[in-house]
Amino acid sequence: MPIQRIIYGLGQRTLPLFNNNNASQILRKMSSSVLATESSTKGMIILNRPKALNAINLEMVRKIYKHLKKCEKTKSLMIIKGTGDKAFCAGGDVRSIVESGPTEESKAFFREEYTMNALIGNYKIPYIALIDGITMGGGVGLSVHGKYRVATERTLFAMPETAIGLFPDVGGSYFLPRLQGKLGLFLGLTGHRLKGDDVLKAGIATHYCDSSKLSDLETTLLNCPDADEVPDILNKFNKPSDKQFSLAPLLEKINKCFDAESIEEIIENLKTDGSEWALKTVETLSKMSPTSLKVTHRQLELGAQLSLPRCLNMEYRVVLRHLQNSDFKEGVRAMLIDKDQKPKWQPNTLEAVTEERVQSFFARLSDMEELKL
Repeated sequence: MPIQRIIYGLGQRTLPLFNNNNASQILRKMSSSVLATESSTKGMIILNRPKALNAINLEMVRKIYKHLKKCEKTKSLMIIKGTGDKAFCAGGDVRSIVESGPTEESKAFFREEYTMNALIGNYKIPYIALIDGITMGGGVGLSVHGKYRVATERTLFAMPETAIGLFPDVGGSYFLPRLQGKLGLFLGLTGHRLKGDDVLKAGIATHYCDSSKLSDLETTLLNCPDADEVPDILNKFNKPSDKQFSLAPLLEKINKCFDAESIEEIIENLKTDGSEWALKTVETLSKMSPTSLKVTHRQLELGAQLSLPRCLNMEYRVVLRHLQNSDFKEGVRAMLIDKDQKPKWQPNTLEAVTEERVQSFFARLSDMEELKL
């Protein structure tokens, strides 16, 4: 059965669903940042901030969470996608968070975003994220913990947080260590970008579909009479290329160089390797916040042994410390506000980031502040 109505921003106003041919044009004209659609048996969430590459803010998180909770009890499957052909979701709206300072609202954004990530990770009906276009940061959190993630040739995946003085959050401490070998640590520390079906071959997406076929896939899913058919439908549209994973020739080097007890040891391993790739990786790491690199290394080391909810509990402690005192504000200034690409990290060397400083990010919060999942 096709979707019957769209609920503007989860409000009461509804209208008949349009066909897929004019869907994008109509969506762009709608003002709500989140469009929640539903039929008698299916649910859909459409991120609708195309000019902001569908980056999410607190208002959007609340709308998404509310619709997820409702549909989990009343629908047979959920699809989430973004408006436009550039991005599924380019991340969280960190610029507004940093500019407002460590307020109750900025704390609420991360608290409620992580609660939403946990819900997606334990969703009781099939959850299908169509990650067409840029999928970074908060967009990864909206997709990677769900059961199905469908990439296209336009998918661009990255967790670039160390470049802005943060860390790969939204459950990064859970999914990154569970990728093959040390691939997740490499991606989390360097912010390396994966494109197209490389996202599938890395183990981040579960399926790959050409963007020209996404509309057909969506229609087929919305018309399937039984959610048990979802795996077969996704497999029917799954058409990855025969090309080798772009990082396959480097996986042995990644595993060897990133198998280390510290960032300093990783850099020494890379220098010892001495290949063009290794030296470029050293150069990349040298641009990142030293504090973020050490916190990320510890975060992924701990997360490898934790459940998703416990990872998110840990990350909430870490992110509150970043809001209070870290390189986060300076990184956002340099990369997203002034765009001078010249962050002044404090401290600006790995050696100056003490073990005590790293541990302080992971210390328990007060019972009132701890994230409760």
